[in-house]
Amino acid sequence: MQTLNLPTYSFTIKSEQGRSHIFDAFRKKYVVLTPEEWVRQHFLQYLVQDKGFPASLIAVEKEFSFNRMKKRTDILVHNRQGGPVFLVECKSPSVPITREVFVQIGLYNLSYKVPWLVVTNGIKHYCCRLNEDLGEYEFTDRLPEWGEVQPPS
Repeated sequence: MQTLNLPTYSFTIKSEQGRSHIFDAFRKKYVVLTPEEWVRQHFLQYLVQDKGFPASLIAVEKEFSFNRMKKRTDILVHNRQGGPVFLVECKSPSVPITREVFVQIGLYNLSYKVPWLVVTNGIKHYCCRLNEDLGEYEFTDRLPEWGEVQPPS
């Protein structure tokens, strides 16, 4: 798999029926190791190990309905009260981050209304935060720590 612009982590990978599978500790099962999954697993570990996000508050591939269609978020982080606060859309490293990707996460966010949005292909990461005074999202120059997303109670 391609080297990403994220720290290196240790993963459990196995081969089954000619395909590689990676163990997803969040879903507690092996999943097919696609380039997008490679990015998702690295970003999950980055959030937990480097940014201090509690693993217990992270949902992976959470299903929701949008315009009567079933969709899945890549990564959805909840606050300690159970409300969604941080949404991540992962793409394969070969997929450029375009306007369409931002439209996709924006549409997903119509269902969740989170204050933090992240789009990543493992090489480039874009983070936006809702400016409540202006009612619009503004790009940030870095990804937040957990304490910035969920202030200590």
